[in-house]
Amino acid sequence: MKRTLVFAGRNVRELLRDPLTIGFGAAFPVLLLVLLSLISRNTPKEVFTIESLTPGIAVFGLSFFSLFSGMLVAKDRSTSFLMRLFASPLTAGDFIIGYTLPLLPLALLQAVLCYAVALVLGLPFSVSVLRAVLAILPAAALYIAIGLLAGSLLNDKQVGGLCGAMLTNVSVICSGAWFPIDLVGKGFRTFCSILPFAHAVDLGRCVLSGTSDGLSVHLAVVCAYAVVLSVLAVLAFRRAAKRG
Repeated sequence: MKRTLVFAGRNVRELLRDPLTIGFGAAFPVLLLVLLSLISRNTPKEVFTIESLTPGIAVFGLSFFSLFSGMLVAKDRSTSFLMRLFASPLTAGDFIIGYTLPLLPLALLQAVLCYAVALVLGLPFSVSVLRAVLAILPAAALYIAIGLLAGSLLNDKQVGGLCGAMLTNVSVICSGAWFPIDLVGKGFRTFCSILPFAHAVDLGRCVLSGTSDGLSVHLAVVCAYAVVLSVLAVLAFRRAAKRG
C-alpha cells in the first residue's frame, strides 16, 4: 500500500504540471452553470431550475476527469518510465488505484465549487447540499474508470478523441444534465437507462431533493458500472504490462 501511495503522489505532481488544463476543467462547468441559470431567469418561463441543473452540471464536469486519467495513463505507457515501473512489485491493481486516488479529491473539490456557486445563484442551503456533494464520488469513480480503461488500451491522441469531445457529448445527451430525456421519447429514455450517465445525474438530484424514490437503483447502477470498468481497466493495464 505504501508503494501505491508513493505512486499516487507522483501522479499528483504530474497533474499539477498542467494547471491550465485542470483549471479549465474546473471552471468550465461553473461558467456553464452560471450561463444556463441566467438564461433561465431571462426567459418568460423558467427553463432550468437551479435544484435540477446543479447536479447535472456537477456530473457533466466529471467528463473532464475521464480525459485527465486517460491521458495520464496513455502518456505513461508511451514512455520508459512505466516500463521501469512494470519491474516493480506493484500489481496492475496497484497502478489503477494509484492513478485513481489523486483524482477523487479533485473531483470532490470541483463538486464543492459547483454547489458553492449554485448557492450564490439561489440554491437553498441544507444538509442535502452536503450530501449531494458526497454523492458525486460514485460518479467520479465511474468517469475516472472510463478514462483509465481508455488510457490502458489507446494512445494519447486516441484518448483525447474518445474521452474529449465524444464522451462529453454522449454524457450530456444521455444524462439529461440540463434537458429532460423524456422529451426525446420513451425509446431514448429506455436506452439511456441502460447507460450510467442518467443514473449519475438522477442520483445527485435524489440526494439534493431528499427523496429516496429510485435512489438505491441509481446508486447501484453507477457503482456497478464503476466497479466493472475499473476491473476491465486493471485487466487491460495488466495486458499492456505483459506486452512491455
